[in-house]
Amino acid sequence: MSALAIRLAGIAMESPLVLASGVLGTTASSLRRVALAGAGAVTMKSCSLQPRAGHPAPCILPWGGGILNAVGLSNPGAEGAAAEIAEFKRTCPVPLFASIFAGSAEEFGRLAGRIAGAGPDLIEVNVSCPNVQSEFGIPFAADPDACGRVARAVKDAAGSIPVSIKLSAQCASLARMAEACQRNGADAITAINTAGPGMWIDTGTGRPVLSNRVGGVSGPAILPIAVRAVYEIRKAVDLPIIGTGGVSCANDALQLIMAGADAVGIGSAIYGGGIGLFGEINRGLEDFLKEGGYDSIGRVQGLAHREDRP
Repeated sequence: MSALAIRLAGIAMESPLVLASGVLGTTASSLRRVALAGAGAVTMKSCSLQPRAGHPAPCILPWGGGILNAVGLSNPGAEGAAAEIAEFKRTCPVPLFASIFAGSAEEFGRLAGRIAGAGPDLIEVNVSCPNVQSEFGIPFAADPDACGRVARAVKDAAGSIPVSIKLSAQCASLARMAEACQRNGADAITAINTAGPGMWIDTGTGRPVLSNRVGGVSGPAILPIAVRAVYEIRKAVDLPIIGTGGVSCANDALQLIMAGADAVGIGSAIYGGGIGLFGEINRGLEDFLKEGGYDSIGRVQGLAHREDRP
């Protein structure tokens, strides 16, 4: 067995690397390409019950520290997403995670039931997208009780499919949020979503660049926030964690793993590094394990929490 192989909520993965939701996650063919490039699992772009157009261009803006994203969760709806999931599962053995978002706990439950019928290996629950909060009010990820209700509704509808709740670092207490998820049946936690929202102004015109004015902040700028978030969640609960946010190299991935993550999501870095980044990071992780005398990635998971470390 490979030194990088893990089990996440009972799901066997050949690598701890996961394609994060929103990047190359719209079709079965694009997801297959990422799987073949070395991802241990791939995540679909978040879907809603009904198709959603999202925000008009310009809606993605690279900047020095990462990317501003105001795509607005555009997607083909539950039926379109379910068809792509079923096609991927028919043609590729790599685990596939669905991602869902909705405006109420009841709607999350109905959506989860529809998506579960397509047979994803895990359902990731997006309760924390920052660039649509003006439409849905305060994100569920800022309220432990509301987040708990969503987790319970999705878990009840998902049947035997594991459920991961995607949390935001922008809340009063990540520990309380994670504990609420665990109490209500969540099988895993994904942390974190994009930060913000943030804004970029064109100084030539004096106006915001994005059509939506604001967008979620992703990329290298949020890595330290993600590392801290994973560390706090690991101290609070024993659920598996998919650590996501700002990863672009093996050292970044190792920070999240040492903070307590079981798996590591990769998203914005693909815009610059391409899907070959998965193989590159896998090789970097393997080299680190070999040089350190570790026989598996699990040997370094949570290392920052061990009391015998300086």
